Amino acid sequence: MPRYLVIVESPAKAKTIKKFLGSNYEVLASNGHVRDLPKSQLGIDIENDYEPKYITIRGKGDLLANLRKAVKKADKVYLATDPDREGEAISWHLANSLKLDEKSQKRIVFNEITKDAVKSSIKNARKLDMDLVDAQQARRILDRLVGYTISPLLWSKIKRGLSAGRVQSVALRIICDRENEINSFIPDEYWNLEAEFNLKGSKNPLIAKYLGKNKKKTVISSEDEALSIVKELENAKFIIKEIMRGERNRKAPLPFITSTLQQEAGKLLYFSTRKTMQIAQQLYEGISIKGHGSVGLITYLRTDSIRISDEADKAAKEFIGATYGSDFVADEANLGRSGKKIQDAHEAIRPTNVEFIPLEIKDSLSRDQYRLYQLIWNRFVASRMQSARYETISIRIEANNHWFSTSASRLKFEGFLKVYKQEGEEDESKANYKSLNEGDVLSLNELRKTQHFTQPPAHFTEASLVKTLEELGIGRPSTYAPTISTIIARRYVIKENKNLYVTELGEAVNDIMVNEFSSIVDVNFTANMESLLDCVEDGTVAWKTVIRNFYPDLEIAVNKAHEKLDKIEIADEVTEEICDVCGRNMVIKYGPHGKFLACPGFPECRNTKPYLEKIGIECPSCGGEIVIRKTKKGRRYFGCSNHPDCTFMTWQKPSKEKCVRCESVLLEKGNKLVCSNENCGYVTSDKSKEEL
Repeated sequence: MPRYLVIVESPAKAKTIKKFLGSNYEVLASNGHVRDLPKSQLGIDIENDYEPKYITIRGKGDLLANLRKAVKKADKVYLATDPDREGEAISWHLANSLKLDEKSQKRIVFNEITKDAVKSSIKNARKLDMDLVDAQQARRILDRLVGYTISPLLWSKIKRGLSAGRVQSVALRIICDRENEINSFIPDEYWNLEAEFNLKGSKNPLIAKYLGKNKKKTVISSEDEALSIVKELENAKFIIKEIMRGERNRKAPLPFITSTLQQEAGKLLYFSTRKTMQIAQQLYEGISIKGHGSVGLITYLRTDSIRISDEADKAAKEFIGATYGSDFVADEANLGRSGKKIQDAHEAIRPTNVEFIPLEIKDSLSRDQYRLYQLIWNRFVASRMQSARYETISIRIEANNHWFSTSASRLKFEGFLKVYKQEGEEDESKANYKSLNEGDVLSLNELRKTQHFTQPPAHFTEASLVKTLEELGIGRPSTYAPTISTIIARRYVIKENKNLYVTELGEAVNDIMVNEFSSIVDVNFTANMESLLDCVEDGTVAWKTVIRNFYPDLEIAVNKAHEKLDKIEIADEVTEEICDVCGRNMVIKYGPHGKFLACPGFPECRNTKPYLEKIGIECPSCGGEIVIRKTKKGRRYFGCSNHPDCTFMTWQKPSKEKCVRCESVLLEKGNKLVCSNENCGYVTSDKSKEEL
């Protein structure tokens, strides 16, 4: 009997595949990469046309020895790593480390770990795709060149242990730019005006929003304007002038791709991108299901294609028809986006078998596995269902040439909402407007005016950052999670209540990258580099051509920055704070969590204190000093030196100026000063101090 060896990355994947193959197949795991660039040096021979110097990863010697023994016994070796660039590169490194000849080695790929998919891949085994390998090599070497040439500059400028990265530095810049937008945002005042009408035979009133005069949309920018409109409406008749009835469809969602899965899991399950990918990997590689053994529950998790195989589409529609009725089955699958390159060799993320209903296999899954699998299953099934249909009504009301409007909808047919309805989502309006007709005079209960202020852009969450990275073409499905994890792990960014905030350390790193390496942190440049890597994958551009065009400019920028840094002396800043132990003036040092006070007599004197940087402004609550403080996660804020006795705090820097309206503290926002009292809305120019 011939002997076959199948090599995969993980033991879990090996266990799942083993049960599909006969006794003459042995399935072993490489536990990821077996070769990589050395950590202790650049590992790229610049003089020899950027040739990489790969070495065996430390600790993989015994594993490779066992694999070599298995290779000697095998008549044929199947390399079954993941179906993407990274997986192809792992197979290539395995082939080199195990010295496999082309005749005995075969590459097999499958989008899902099922019996049919695995056996079909063996029948359709192929050679290694060197274009995919080269695309991965190009990315790895680009990232190494950026990281190993710029990181030492950050050590010199700020502190050791920092890092720069081709994609992570752009992600950090995007977050910093948003933070600057938020900090410089000046709110504009506006007022809403609502009319509430009593309806005969209905417990719920009709509430209409103010549109404007003579059908022209109007923004009410002050209370005086609102009062003026209210005055003009005194004793006016409110007449229904237009009633428009219709129907609208709400399309079923597309099945998940990597980015949308990360976004929805973040919003609905509160998972980080890293946690989402870890759990999805478990579901893909195989879970032990009672009565079925180890089963791969979902298709491959790194994809930006929304394509679904004909077999999966047919199975889903048959399931929907049998479970919910033929009316719920979609006439045709949703067609997705076009334009950008997608990895269409993959499918969207879907359950491998729609018959594995989440609730029925819940006992075999952990809580988080169940929640993520249920999200994927629901989304896929919903994508094969009919649109939800609503009856709609829109009403326009006129009074003394002033117009109000209201609208309502009623769910007519559930469609995909039968399966994929998010918590808190309303089916329909509670109002019942069927009895209303054009020309009816409405009974006004009250006119309500409410003050509002425009809001700054929202802080990024992991989900919204992934969405932005995808829209800008930065990174690929496999890079979103590690990119975000890196900038959080380096403490450039901290996460509080789902929001991402830049730390002082992150600001310092970003300033250096923007000033010294503007092209590397340029969004368009990075997106273009991703397109070039796609061209390498397509075989239309040689991978070393990308490196040759990139490195010389990087080398020039690094050399220029080195010259600047050589002229800068970063000495410890001496403070007036006296050391309690030896009486010396303490100095400012930088630690993992920012600045702190240390005795210059170290190591003889090891006394340290928290560093509270004063900004020269009195606390409005108690008269103490306002100092710069930090949260436990490193986010900067301004608080009182008398904390915890005084609880004053603000995220924006306070000014010495007081509000002329309410005497509250004014906060610096860009080149403006804004009142800290949200109900005041006073704004001045920082230069002229003239009220806007």
